[in-house]
Amino acid sequence: MSERIAQFRALVAQDPANPLFRFSLGQTLFQVGDFREATEHLQAAADAKSDWMMPRIMLGKARLALQQKDQARAILSEALKLAIAQGHEDPEAEIKAILASLT
Repeated sequence: MSERIAQFRALVAQDPANPLFRFSLGQTLFQVGDFREATEHLQAAADAKSDWMMPRIMLGKARLALQQKDQARAILSEALKLAIAQGHEDPEAEIKAILASLT
């Protein structure tokens, strides 16, 4: 996994504005449990595309892992709106379950 992280870090270094590179690095960091650094890259990906649901879901989960419930709730609520608007039923159900657990 560290090889993939290094690969994505190199791509981000070459083109830091590329949202796909930022998402890929954030996703990989999330998978290894580096939630703090993952949030930086997932946020950049989410900021780059207002209708991109996946970085928002992962960003919300990362914020939860960092005990940042209020931020997680706001981000996941935004992701839920996108899931509903785009007809993504499985992510919608997943997000609703996460949000319900936060109350």
